Amino acid sequence: MPPARHTIVVQVFDEFKDSIASGRVRTLARRALSVALPGSTTNLSVVIADDQAVRELNKRHRGLDETTDVLSFSFSHQGAYYGDGPAQSQWNKDTAFVLPPGSSSGIGEIVISYPQMLRQAKAHGKAPEEELAFLLSHGVLHLLGHDHEEPRERAAMEAEQASLMERMLGKR
Repeated sequence: MPPARHTIVVQVFDEFKDSIASGRVRTLARRALSVALPGSTTNLSVVIADDQAVRELNKRHRGLDETTDVLSFSFSHQGAYYGDGPAQSQWNKDTAFVLPPGSSSGIGEIVISYPQMLRQAKAHGKAPEEELAFLLSHGVLHLLGHDHEEPRERAAMEAEQASLMERMLGKR
């Protein structure tokens, strides 16, 4: 069977272009997809952003006015909204984005706060690339429908993420 082929689109905010290689992000994201979805072909978008952009997205789409490390935007299911009142943005499974014939929207988009990633790497004594792999694997698992709101879900997702990380980084 031929290896899975994934199309990974990476966008890096201009202020970080000299600090993080989009090719490396693409390679790690491709590994995450190849391990999490063996034999599949899909598309994924990854954005390396600043704290402000991630905070604004977090507030708009999750109702949480705070910086976070990674956000996942699935094209097939909606995440939880935690804010007061109605969500600022509406997600509707019946509203399809029109694509050219033969095209696929893929599984979604992962947005990572580069400054938060660096802070976490330092706090955990990890190399930035290892933290990036952690955040990409976490984001991919969310795009595949995993969650960690309940203790049972958290334990299952953490176990899946640990396995995914080992295989992504060649430790297993």
